[in-house]
Order: sequence, then C-alpha cells, then structure tokens
Amino acid sequence: MIPPIVDVDWLKNHPEAVLADVRWYLDGRSGAQAYASGHLPGAVFLDIDTDLSAPPSAEGGRHPLPDPEDFASAMVDAGISDDSVVVAYDDFGGFSAGRLVWMLRSLGVDAALLDGGIDAWDGPLSTEEPEETDEDVTFGIRGWGPDVIASIDEAVAGPMVIDARTAQRYRGERPFIDTFPGHIPGALSAPVLDNLGPDKRFRPVDELKDRFAALGVSDASEVIAYCGSGVSACLDLLALEHAGLGRGRLFVGSWSQYSATDRPVATGAEPGFATTT
Repeated sequence: MIPPIVDVDWLKNHPEAVLADVRWYLDGRSGAQAYASGHLPGAVFLDIDTDLSAPPSAEGGRHPLPDPEDFASAMVDAGISDDSVVVAYDDFGGFSAGRLVWMLRSLGVDAALLDGGIDAWDGPLSTEEPEETDEDVTFGIRGWGPDVIASIDEAVAGPMVIDARTAQRYRGERPFIDTFPGHIPGALSAPVLDNLGPDKRFRPVDELKDRFAALGVSDASEVIAYCGSGVSACLDLLALEHAGLGRGRLFVGSWSQYSATDRPVATGAEPGFATTT
C-alpha cells in the first residue's frame, strides 16, 4: 500500500492516480463551489455530507459512515475502483480530505493525502470537470469492521482515547460549534492541526513521533480517535500511521453522537471526569 501522505513530486510521478477534491467547511461554505472555482486538473469532487456520510441522526452523529452499497456507488461514479491509486486533497492540511483517505485505506484501497493540499500544487488549476471514460470501474461492496472503527462504549473504556478537536472545543469553550461543550471523560486533547506546520504541511516524522509520545502513544493499535463528527479525527489517525506507529480506530459518531446521550461529560484542560449532562 502507498504511504498515507504524498507530496506533489510523488503525484507528478504517478499520473495514474485518481485525484479527489474533498473540500468542506465547518462554517457552511460550499466545497462544491470551491471546486468549481478551481481545482487540480482532472480531479473529481466528493462531498463529505452526501458521498462520504449517511444522513445525520442523534444515534449516529452528524457524519455516520455511509451504507457500503452507497459508498461503492459514489466511488464508481467518481471513477474510483478497487485497484485505483487515489490522492485526495483539500485546502486545510487534510482536515476534510483525510476522511476519504482513511475510508479507502481501511478498505484496502491505495489512497493518500496530498501534503499541503491544493496550495502545494505549482501548476495551473482547472474549472473543467473530468471527462467520463469507457473504462470499466468496479468497487466491491464491503463495510468497515471493528478493526478500524470503535463503538461509543469502546470510546468510553479506552485504553487510549484522543480528541482531535481544537483545545478550545476540548475544554468546552466553543459551544457554538458543538451543541454541548466538553469532551469524553478520560480523553486526551490531540488537536489535528498540531500535526501540521504553518504551511499546512505535515511536520517531520520525528516531530510527529515526539508529539504522540508526549501523549503516551507508542502503539496506535491502542488508540481510538474522535472529533466533532468523525471527519477531522481521520487526520490524527493518518498522522499516526505516517509516523510509523501503526493504525488506530475511529469513533465515527464522535462528539456529535456522544453529547446527544446522558453519559458523563468532562470540561476544562484535563482529561478529568468533571461534570455530567
């Protein structure tokens, strides 16, 4: 399998790669409009809300994983097959594109993030959608198992749970984004943006290892990651793999599912067991 993070030079040496634009915004801006205004030549657009998620619910959170049949259909429509090499990007260091990469890699499909995203591209952008080809595209229908996803009960039990949201949201200081403030008791704060430098490219592997070591992570197989709705936490999981620490699991429903229950909630900077709903 290809590495989880690739750069523009790698991309230029692999013209067979299917490019996927997965721009998406917490503030409600349209990723589709961003794609239409300019994207990497040949890239297809995939929407977090419709292509990479099932409809939201209190039980499943804002971005549940899609039905395997629906996901397979979305991949075929995008020209992605089981034997494709996929490189996904956004404009925020992989904040949203990481979801597609994680989903595909978890199903055994070669996929990677473009380090630096669209800003790393040094060529012209396109406003044209790629032409359909006559090639036969097949994508097997299969789902994500317990080896890559964690239940809400497992996210409570650990042994190591990391919260990929910003430190402010972890502490419970930004309730306008999260319906209910706080974090899962015992979870450690591991903001996804800490994986990136000021240029929105991944920090060197040694720095990533040091970052996770400071959290007590030496083996990603013990890690369960969550965020607001199971999107940005994929970036932490890819960073763990990129750092050579293996693969963790995703609590897909994340805070949007957890905070809709009556389970205990912690606030403040410490993992703690501070308050309850």
